[in-house]
Amino acid sequence: MSTQPSAQTSIGAHVEQTDPVAEAIARETTLVQFFLGDPQGYKGPEVRFDGGAAALRAAAEEAGVDLYVHAPYIVNVATTNNRIRIPSRKLLQQHMDAAAEIGAKGLIVHGGHVNKDDDPAVGFDNWRKAVEATDIKIPLLIENTAGGDNAMARHLDRIAGVWDAISAAPNADQVGFCLDTCHAWAGGIELGDAVEKVRSITGRIDLVHANDSRDDFDSGADRHANFGQGHLPPDEFAGVVREARAPVICETPGGAAEHLADFAWLREHL
Repeated sequence: MSTQPSAQTSIGAHVEQTDPVAEAIARETTLVQFFLGDPQGYKGPEVRFDGGAAALRAAAEEAGVDLYVHAPYIVNVATTNNRIRIPSRKLLQQHMDAAAEIGAKGLIVHGGHVNKDDDPAVGFDNWRKAVEATDIKIPLLIENTAGGDNAMARHLDRIAGVWDAISAAPNADQVGFCLDTCHAWAGGIELGDAVEKVRSITGRIDLVHANDSRDDFDSGADRHANFGQGHLPPDEFAGVVREARAPVICETPGGAAEHLADFAWLREHL
């Protein structure tokens, strides 16, 4: 199978949530990602677009812009801590409902982690339970993360554990994968064969978070950099995007001008 990119490889960015459609137009792109509400709070989703969810959905459809929603960072459905896991499941469902209401193409959520002395298998099974308990209305995309020895989605063997567990859920086909290049690098996953190895585990890559890394390989540090200004080998970075054959979201610093420069850098290297 060819790993050459389509001329129409879609490259967008994470943007401010008040008017994602205007942010997309400013970046001359057809896809954007954003939060719905506070990424660090349990309050629940909030559509800040003027006119609410229906108006945002209509505006995005009219402009031909695909929307992706990132769930709050605090969501951790894997943990054994009931005071975190139970609210996390509730928050995940709330964001799933809100993302579906605006017509989003996917809801991205971090893999979470268990506590230091916990058996990772408990976290894997908690993921299965969360998937079974969630009314999945649009693709739920689990994202690999950069740090933590107890993380569910930093290392390939843990990602495999999560996938094996959730495969038992009747709605497992609605769960996909978001591959973050900075997180992979900082988490200790070699970029050269990352796509092949991830796809051999998950069977799919639905979205790429394209980010350079301010820190070294296997540093565990989740600090994004603009393209060509971090530690990722440019050829391997571009190779991930090329081989994944999935829409691309840049979560890099700056506004429209910086993102347009990142888009140009990536297209040049593809």
